[in-house]
Amino acid sequence: MYKNTCFAIVVTCIDFRFQEYIERWLESNFKPKTYDRVALGGGIYDSYSVLKQVEISKNLHDIQKAILINHEDCGAYGKEGTYERHVADLKDTAKKIEKLFNKIGVDTYYLHLDGTFEKIV
Repeated sequence: MYKNTCFAIVVTCIDFRFQEYIERWLESNFKPKTYDRVALGGGIYDSYSVLKQVEISKNLHDIQKAILINHEDCGAYGKEGTYERHVADLKDTAKKIEKLFNKIGVDTYYLHLDGTFEKIV
């Protein structure tokens, strides 16, 4: 079976307030047609759903990287959506991806309300 390939999967939240920022960021960091894009309520809030999408993207498109983007003031997180919680969840999901898919690198970002992307390391 022929595989179409792309470089990355990008996982974001569905929140309409951030789509313009995400689009501009993607345009400045990736060539067209080089990534799969997944939008889930809460971004990586449900790590099982994220892992399933990474698995599908890896199997179908042989991705090399996962980009995880959570954002400030996320309704899916509610009152639990502190900066510290987002950072912890991003790091935890990144570790799970690296463990399950050892040839996939992971980059994590926290997107602020003003459109600023903060890389989480």
